[in-house]
Order: sequence, then C-alpha cells, then structure tokens
Amino acid sequence: MANPPNVIHEQVKALLKLRLIDLLDGEPGGQAASPQRRQAFQEQLRRVMQGLLDEHRTVQLSAEEQERLIQEAVREVVGYDLLDRLLADPTVTEIMVNGPEEVWVERDGTLHRLEAKFRDANHLMSVIERMLGSVHLSVNESAPICDASLPDGSRINVIIPPLTLNGPVVTIRRKGRDWTMRDYVATDALSEQAAEFLEGCVKAKVNLVVSGGTSTGKTTLVTILSSCIPGDHRVITIENVAELNLSGRRHWIRLVSKAANLEGRGEIPLRTLVKNALRMRPDRIILGEARGGEALDVVQAMHSGHDGVMTVLHANTPHAALERLQTLMLMSGLDLPPEACRVQIASAVDLVVHLGRYADGSRRLAAITQVLGTSQEGFALEDLFLFEVQGFAPDGRLSGTCRYTGAKPKFLSKFHLANVEVPSWVTT
Repeated sequence: MANPPNVIHEQVKALLKLRLIDLLDGEPGGQAASPQRRQAFQEQLRRVMQGLLDEHRTVQLSAEEQERLIQEAVREVVGYDLLDRLLADPTVTEIMVNGPEEVWVERDGTLHRLEAKFRDANHLMSVIERMLGSVHLSVNESAPICDASLPDGSRINVIIPPLTLNGPVVTIRRKGRDWTMRDYVATDALSEQAAEFLEGCVKAKVNLVVSGGTSTGKTTLVTILSSCIPGDHRVITIENVAELNLSGRRHWIRLVSKAANLEGRGEIPLRTLVKNALRMRPDRIILGEARGGEALDVVQAMHSGHDGVMTVLHANTPHAALERLQTLMLMSGLDLPPEACRVQIASAVDLVVHLGRYADGSRRLAAITQVLGTSQEGFALEDLFLFEVQGFAPDGRLSGTCRYTGAKPKFLSKFHLANVEVPSWVTT
C-alpha cells in the first residue's frame, strides 16, 4: 500500500533537513542563518531535491510542493520555524507563544489564536535558542528570563520553566514601520492641532513624560517626537532594551543597560547610564522607560539645565504617571520625603503626554496635560488637549477627536527663548 502524500512529504522533508545539517557541519550552532545564507541553502536543497526525485521516480511532487518542503526544511533547521512566517507578516504587531501548543498574534489591535503549533517543548526551545543566539544571548534554568532586541528591531521576551508552568513562553513585539507625525494624524491617533503643539514643545525643549498602558504606542510616539529635535543637537538615548529608532540623526548616542552574568556580576543599570549621560554634554536626553531610581537622576537633570528631556512611564492616567514617577524616585535609596519628590517633579516636568488604547483596538492620544504644581491631593494638573469620544461607526471603529481645551500653557516662555513660534490658536 502506498504511503499517503503527507507521509511522503514528511519523509522528503526529513531527508532535506538531514542534508542541510550535513551542510552545516563545522559551522557554529545555535544561531539562525542570515537571509543571504538561507537563500544559499535553498539553492543547495533544490539540487538535493532534484537528486531525490531522480532516484525515487515513484515520488511525485509538484513544483509548489517541492518549494514548500525546501522552505520548511530551511526554516526548521536554520530559521525560526513557524515564527518566520509571522515575523514576515506586516499585519502582525505582536506574537505570543504560550508553550508549544498555543500561539497567538495581534492584528489591528485584536488577538487571534492560530492553529499552528510547535511539536513539543524541545522544538520550541530549539527555536528560542536560535533567536537568542542571533543576539548572543541564551536562557537556561539558572537564568530563565531574557529580554532582548532581535536583529530586525523586534523586541523579544522569553521566560522558561521552572518560572512558568506552560512550558517556554515567548512574547515578540514587532518593530513597527517608521511612522511620521503626518502618518499619526492620518490614522486619527491625534489631531492636527495636537501634532503642531507637540512639535513646537519638542523644539522649545519642553520636558515631557510620555505615559500609557501596555502597547499603547509610547515608544512609537517618542520616536516620532524625536524627529522634531533640531538636527545639530547631540541626542543620547538610554534604554533597558534597544527599541528607539532615531534613524537619520547625525549626532545620536545609544546607551543600553547590561544585565548581570550567570555569576551575578557585571550589571550596568539604567541609573549608571543616566548619570554617565549627564557627563557626555547632551543637548537632549531620552530615557526609554523609567523603572527605578534612575527617575531621580532624570528629574534632577531637568532641574540642572538639561531641558528637553523625554521619558516613558507605564501608567493609566497622567496623574498616575506622576505618582509612579514619585514612587520611582523613592526607590533611589536616598531618604527623601515624598513631599520633596512631588515638589521636584512639579517644577521639572512640564507636560504629560498620555496615550490610550480603545475598544476598537486603536491607539490614540488621550490627553496632553500640563503640570501646574502640587496640591493636597498630590499634583495640580490641567488638560491642554483631551480626547473626546463621539461614538462608534457601523464598522465598529471609534470616532472622536483630541481637541484643545483653551487652557493657557504655563511654559510659553520656553517657546520665546528658543525662538519657536507659538501656534496662533494657543491661548496666550
């Protein structure tokens, strides 16, 4: 009895994979091949495939079947297997692997579970090792968590047993396309007035906190705003994992923190990098995300003449963002009264630019809020722009606009000192 087609396909693919492993003999393992190397392997396997078909004439494979098996063999041996296809799909913004049998993706702000899965935990771990090997990192039982940037700019987080009971868990946030402020306005993420105002604020070296929940577009907005910084300014970015892309800048220094090694040594935290950046004659400092005591040094930098600072915070509201900044300052190890932290924040931070994610999956500018000072409740804030919901269209898309409230910005003197024109519609 003849073997069914799917069995023949698996047998042929297994032979192709064995031949590919032979071709790799002597090469360093644990890393994915470059696109150029993959193309070379595919060409070699096409010749191998022709030899197999000539030798086994009873095996009938169409040209499409042959190419599919070759692609699968290359992906499974020197690529990222089924993740290759997802990473090549421009509609996928996030990939979530919850163990070998459960793969989810985000498209247009909505989660979808895929039928595709890995054979077992070992299969998934081999893919993880190749992905991390491409950036010279690894995970194991002694160091079961890894956070890194892939060569294409995507951010990957891996956590493995014994810290997770699902098996190896992988979360990949795709690097989005290069957005411009015009693109952001075109997608209704913010209004033209809000865009004009933010561009002026960046040029005038207004100190900004960009806040929002997970996956609300904070890093994307910071990247867009950085394009408004004059080209001759010396910009220093400080990140835990490299995500910011300030391509095209002539004077850009990227600082990335370093985790401890397996012996617990060699860690270079964000706080050390922030302190060092202040000695590097920066015109602008951009902190990818404040997570600890480095918040104190960033606020102190704003106080010491380093205007135009931008930092990112995870928070649900502008007020919560400043409260979180205060909490992070208290984590500096210094015995600081909370009231003193509030006063420093209120006199250093000019604006909180808050982003939200809405029911239709869209990411929008929710508010631009200025910091007036402190109050008995904590911080005195005033909204300059506020997103107003108008309702949902028949296709389920949210309709609304981020409108100017008419409040007067308190920091217009920075516009005048930087010779930046104040928009005519701003209350002065």
